[in-house]
Amino acid sequence: MVVTNDVSLPTEEELTVTELNLSTAALRAGAFHLGKSCENPNNEFMLCRLELDDPRACIMEGKVVTRCALDFFRKVKKSCYEEFMQYANCLDKSSGTMAFRHCRKTQGVFDKCMKDNLDIDRPEYGYFTRAKIHHTERPAPPKREKKVYDDATPGLPEDYPKPQAKYGSRFHWLE
Repeated sequence: MVVTNDVSLPTEEELTVTELNLSTAALRAGAFHLGKSCENPNNEFMLCRLELDDPRACIMEGKVVTRCALDFFRKVKKSCYEEFMQYANCLDKSSGTMAFRHCRKTQGVFDKCMKDNLDIDRPEYGYFTRAKIHHTERPAPPKREKKVYDDATPGLPEDYPKPQAKYGSRFHWLE
């Protein structure tokens, strides 16, 4: 994107947001439940980004996603802290790739705690890959007009001489 005098950039205050300071293992441990509980704000943000094709227009939606994630992890800390930390620690220490398969027992304990205390089920396998319809309150962006270009190479006039091919036809299989 080329920045000219016509482009307005957001101010520092508009961009400032409380960050989510978690390790990769902690984010990975809470990812499925986080994705389920913050699904609507996240879909709203991604719809905005795809429709408007301008990240500056979706700053507020991004802040809502971050706020949702912060609230989610605060709830987890309040009600399932020990189970969550055991699961995140298992993911971190069990393999170099943080594979889930080594930590199914601690995952089960964490999932049960999330169900009992926060009433959030772990989504079934393939939930996030299914096609879904997202209903939004935002108006649809204006439709872009399809550009029509003149033919850059007009055809030959009908009376233009067309001599026989010098080395025969390329379509030898048709003859």
